Amino acid sequence: MDDIGALNALKALAQESRLAAFRLLVQAGEPGMAVGDLREALNIPAATLSAHLNILRAAGLVLDQREGRVIRIRADYACMNSLQAFLTENCCQGATCETSPQQPTCKAC
Repeated sequence: MDDIGALNALKALAQESRLAAFRLLVQAGEPGMAVGDLREALNIPAATLSAHLNILRAAGLVLDQREGRVIRIRADYACMNSLQAFLTENCCQGATCETSPQQPTCKAC
């Protein structure tokens, strides 16, 4: 991932509903979720969710697939992993990092 791709992904996630949607899709795993189920879980209008998903889709963070009358949406794990690798590329000056997601060191966390 390059700087522009990282900026686009981070901008897409820099909104409460989009971040919540992406996190739910990551939690759902490979099967993803039907758009209607995602909308119900987030409790937002369908048109609003559609707009948010378009932004996540444009950033490459989600993939969708039509299954009959249902659209199933999934987190794009390759993109997510690429963003994570980009963000941590120079972590700890290339040494093995001792941070843990369960023990955030960020003062904002």
